Amino acid sequence: MTAVTPPSGVDFAALDPMFAQMGAATARHANALPGLTDREKALLRLTADVCAQALGLPFEFHLRTALRAGVTTADVRALLCLIAYDSGYHTALAAFDRLAALESALDLPRPDRTELPAELLTSGPDAPSSPLPAPVRDSLRELDPHFLDYFDLQSRMRSPSGPDTLSVRERAFATMSIDIHYQTLSDTFRIHIQRALGGGASLDDVRDVLRFNAQFGATRVWQAWKAFHSHAAEAGWNLG
Repeated sequence: MTAVTPPSGVDFAALDPMFAQMGAATARHANALPGLTDREKALLRLTADVCAQALGLPFEFHLRTALRAGVTTADVRALLCLIAYDSGYHTALAAFDRLAALESALDLPRPDRTELPAELLTSGPDAPSSPLPAPVRDSLRELDPHFLDYFDLQSRMRSPSGPDTLSVRERAFATMSIDIHYQTLSDTFRIHIQRALGGGASLDDVRDVLRFNAQFGATRVWQAWKAFHSHAAEAGWNLG
């Protein structure tokens, strides 16, 4: 595990002592949640930074925290590739640029990443089948066939598993979080919750994703809770 320290020359209390107290109390409250691993919490912090483009001190601080939790820069790169189609490729590009700078500044090894097979980069009628569920594809086709083709392409590019990828549960939690940050709380939020449940998460674990994200915008999570309960009632999830 890489040894890391807080960003040099930064004293949160010196920036503002009251804010430092507030931030520390908030972090303690969020970090005490039992349903998420330290690795999952680290990935969700970095996801929040990308969505908000908080790529200065917050991203560096959260990257260092992630490294202490055993997350590698290869894992972070996998996260950025995963969330690029939801956060936008432009935001992911900015995060990759910042990550590369921190790898150099912190003397971290640059991971040797493999490229995707060429067939996953194709689109159109001759492209390989899409991993998107049929009902989702039908819904997208009704909206616009070109948009469906785009989604098929994005899904194919995110289909490989194994080295340099994240678990289904980690992927679902990250995409759930993007829904919260961008308030896309209808179809996609429900689909991502269902993916988390299918990846072995419990409803309590899903609740902890919402609870953890409150530190990144409580009013957004308020709306996410309302959507969660609406989806639960419609799907018949037993919330206990």
